[in-house]
Amino acid sequence: MAKPNYAFAKHQRDLAKKKKKEEKKKLKEEAKLQQNLDSDSPETTEEETPEEPSDN
Repeated sequence: MAKPNYAFAKHQRDLAKKKKKEEKKKLKEEAKLQQNLDSDSPETTEEETPEEPSDN
């Protein structure tokens, strides 16, 4: 019977872990970018729509 190659298995696990970590980082960056774009849109800013003073 062949002996298991533990070094190869460990390397494969490390590669999978690294890939998953990079994908997670990319998703977080995209979410942060999207949030920044949403907060910069003129529809959501309160400064763009000043209230008119009422004459009493």
